[in-house]
Amino acid sequence: MFRSSTSLANNFCPLKWALGIHQGSVFIMDLEVSFDKRIEELEVINLYKANSWSSAEKPKELLAALKNSHSLVTAREGGVLIGIGNAISDGHLVVYYPHMLVHPDFHGKGVGRKMMETFRLKYGNFHQQMLTADGEAIEFYKSLGFERAGQTAPMWIYAGTEH
Repeated sequence: MFRSSTSLANNFCPLKWALGIHQGSVFIMDLEVSFDKRIEELEVINLYKANSWSSAEKPKELLAALKNSHSLVTAREGGVLIGIGNAISDGHLVVYYPHMLVHPDFHGKGVGRKMMETFRLKYGNFHQQMLTADGEAIEFYKSLGFERAGQTAPMWIYAGTEH
């Protein structure tokens, strides 16, 4: 488990760090970010619906997909799920981050950044880290060091209308 801190660089501990962020009307006192596959269907579906992701319409498949990922990172505030992300990987060279969601009330509060920092502890030295970003997420991922891969274009066969 990781706890974030306003003085992250000075107080970094690989297992925990203490946090207190105040931005806007949301005060994050007890943010816990960890590799954790202990998730409940209702909390996951509520988070996906809050972000308007169509995966919420397939709860059984979504939960199975998340739990069977190579890694799953959760962000909890006072025990409440406010963020989730998963990684699919060969475990050695390549990792793909297909889902990364933070509840809209916590956007811009550092939660997604802490989640990606947690993933980078495990996958930071991999040869290739990939994701697909759209909308406002593009600038967020650029701020974390991700960039467009040459002249590549994301392509998919997709049965949904949103994410």
